[in-house]
Amino acid sequence: MQQLELTIEGMTCSGCARGIEARFADKAGIKEVQVSYEQGKGRVIYDPARISADEIVAIVEQGGHYRVVARSERPADGPDEQSFDLIIIGGGSAAFSAAIRAEELGLRTLMINDGLPIGGTCVNVGCVPSKHLIRAAETAWHARHSRFPAIRPRGAETDYGRLIRDELALVAEMRQKKYLDVVSDFRHLTIVQGRAVFEDAHTVVVDGAQRYRALKVLVATGARPNVPAIEGLEAVGYHTNRTLFALEEQPSSMTVMGAGYVGLEIAQAWNRLGTRVRIIEFTDRVLRSQTPDLSAEIAGQLEAEGIEILPNFRAFLFEKKDGITRIHCKCPDGSTTVLEEPGIVLVATGIRPNTDGLGLEQVGVRLDARGHVQVDDRMRTSVPHIFAAGDVANTPAYVYTAALEGKVAVENAFTSTDSRIDYRALPWVVFTDPQVAGVGLDEAQAAQQGLPHEVRTLPLSEVPRSIAARDTRGFIKLIRNPENDLLLGARIVAAEGGELVQALAMAIRHDIPVSELASSLYPYLTLSEGIKLAALTFHKDVHKLSCCAG
Repeated sequence: MQQLELTIEGMTCSGCARGIEARFADKAGIKEVQVSYEQGKGRVIYDPARISADEIVAIVEQGGHYRVVARSERPADGPDEQSFDLIIIGGGSAAFSAAIRAEELGLRTLMINDGLPIGGTCVNVGCVPSKHLIRAAETAWHARHSRFPAIRPRGAETDYGRLIRDELALVAEMRQKKYLDVVSDFRHLTIVQGRAVFEDAHTVVVDGAQRYRALKVLVATGARPNVPAIEGLEAVGYHTNRTLFALEEQPSSMTVMGAGYVGLEIAQAWNRLGTRVRIIEFTDRVLRSQTPDLSAEIAGQLEAEGIEILPNFRAFLFEKKDGITRIHCKCPDGSTTVLEEPGIVLVATGIRPNTDGLGLEQVGVRLDARGHVQVDDRMRTSVPHIFAAGDVANTPAYVYTAALEGKVAVENAFTSTDSRIDYRALPWVVFTDPQVAGVGLDEAQAAQQGLPHEVRTLPLSEVPRSIAARDTRGFIKLIRNPENDLLLGARIVAAEGGELVQALAMAIRHDIPVSELASSLYPYLTLSEGIKLAALTFHKDVHKLSCCAG
């Protein structure tokens, strides 16, 4: 016998509860039904060999008066500590968001964490430590550089070891406050440490010993740095973001492999802290997923700060001799060269989903060519009761998308809501200085999709705030559909440009016309005024406008 607990919406009196109970009077396989109008709950004990949980829910909802918004199931003869409503494999942002929603729904939940400490990539080796160190490096940089001729900074002394120790202390504090403390009083959550492997579609085995079974499973195992298989790389030793942020001895120099957002953020920060930095990129430019104008703008800034960038260089052999790492590279012209690195090598060549060894293929969960779990917009996998969320899935790899996906997965697994995720207006930021931010489509993507589009780019030299701040690096670029005046996308390169992108994301999400962006009021001498000016460029020459004019 199984016990099915339901949360039911739509009851208006005790008579409604009695009416629902009456629907099961002649149903085969039903042993007991109790429905409470006051609690909005129902409990059904039934024989799963004769009637299914889905059939019970359909009986409650027949006629459209009532709706089951949450349900959980367990053996009717009492709680079994090895059986759960939900198993979450993973302990990062997606997993915790899912656990929070599951607790709200009263689901018996098991979280199985392995690899990184609780909190996953973001709090331990990603967002929190990197942005802390980026800001610290920016402080040191401004203590030595001024954009105002009348101000002559006197420099800064950096205690690198303390900086790293302070960062690690912040990570520990955030992990405790934002993860462990959040779930400390959860009545229905159990957390275990170990590696989970699917034994069958409802059962996982942890560390080859303990078996756990659940009605539904959420795979939220995240991702790890992708380390290319280059001869000698393992032998000479290298760092990734998982090790660099704990390195208390400052490297004198660093070669960064990869010019994506992780590589660029770290390269600039460590260069500003006093490490000599070189970037090797195997494609033709930095931030290769973006249009060339963004790549050129940020590359120019990094080079102006003394960072060497080597595009179209492909490393094929690493050797170490006399403490010097020798990196053999194929050059853009086809020749080869050897780069010497007396400091450290940082690998920042993307991420790899943590799906290997989980047994997903054996239970029918489909993966894409890169190993990510394939999900739909409801976070469902190819197996109906198995969901996936976060960096392990074939969705955008951000901490805020992971958190949303974990919540949506639980809602779709255990309630009758039909929650879907639309990433059409997804904002993102690269935390270099200037920052690179975007939302929606760029002009190349719009063209690829066959969408009518036109582009306007406003240099920050036209934005009063930037002029007054003596910092006109970058631009604001808007891509709109001229047929309906709606924003298709935006790209920004600006100091604190990430603070602008949310307004443009809201414009896309809520179909706000570009003309509305142009006619709205913006405080004078704010960077956000640049949005207005960029919107005006579709119909006006901003060079001929006075201050504040529209």
